[in-house]
Amino acid sequence: MQSETRAQMHREPTRSSPNSACSVGDSEMQISLSLTLPRDEHTIPVTRHIVLHALDEVGAVQECIDDIAIAQTEACANVVHHSGPGDRYEVRVDIDNERCVIRVIDTGRGFDWQSLTDGEVANAMSAERGRGIMLMRALVDEVRFVSKPEAGTIVHLEKALAFTEASPMRAAPAAPG
Repeated sequence: MQSETRAQMHREPTRSSPNSACSVGDSEMQISLSLTLPRDEHTIPVTRHIVLHALDEVGAVQECIDDIAIAQTEACANVVHHSGPGDRYEVRVDIDNERCVIRVIDTGRGFDWQSLTDGEVANAMSAERGRGIMLMRALVDEVRFVSKPEAGTIVHLEKALAFTEASPMRAAPAAPG
């Protein structure tokens, strides 16, 4: 399996107050990961493993980690099993002191996500198809689809994060001079 992985970890100036529980010194921590993978079902656990460990390393609480892992796995499974032509897909992950944003991007045929009203998704629970979208909606704060026929789909997942007391995302500001 060939895959391309890029990871960045950088600190940006804090935009919050000096008393913020999530500031790190005078900087804010942000982690950005970009995975480019072959569209193969064996890559799904790889993406889940990387996202799980990134969230664990920054000290996200287990409930957040589990919810994000399931939603992200469903988004990747939908790409691998339903997207149509295209050899690769991308998973982009951004983690900061407030939220985790995941974008799963394929170059397949796209789909009419607007046809999936809440009622239609609820009715699909008894069918094979549609359960993944309902799961994603139940587990994360925001699910958006950007889909263009014959150009692919972006599944956008977003969830507010809570952190453990020992998290580097909750580190106290540095003492003055």
